[in-house]
Amino acid sequence: QVQLIESGGGLVQAGGSLRLSCVVSGRTFSRYAMGWFRQAPGKEREFVAAISWSTSITFYADSVKGRFTISRDNAKNTLYLRMNSLKPEDTAVYYCAGGPSVGSRWLYNDRSDYGVWGQGTQVTVSS
Repeated sequence: QVQLIESGGGLVQAGGSLRLSCVVSGRTFSRYAMGWFRQAPGKEREFVAAISWSTSITFYADSVKGRFTISRDNAKNTLYLRMNSLKPEDTAVYYCAGGPSVGSRWLYNDRSDYGVWGQGTQVTVSS
């Protein structure tokens, strides 16, 4: 059974930083694209960042480009999201998501292309 366990969320002041982690078990982590999504109260879940199987290709939503960095450590089966210069509008529940396997078609910002999800971790940015 595939499991994605996020951690690292919390309360931070505007301008601060956090690093989210997502440990994946139950699959060969290095063979799957991965992504981060977030959902604020009353809003739809939205794409934040994604990373390919090889770690060399990354994608970001315009709203986080230049502030957030997605990375992965395939030896540790762990996905990361480093968030700098946080803003109150970054407040949301952040979800780790497992995408398609290597060589598959992949629409990196499409929720439907991610088949497994973590339980989410709350990030709150105060002004």
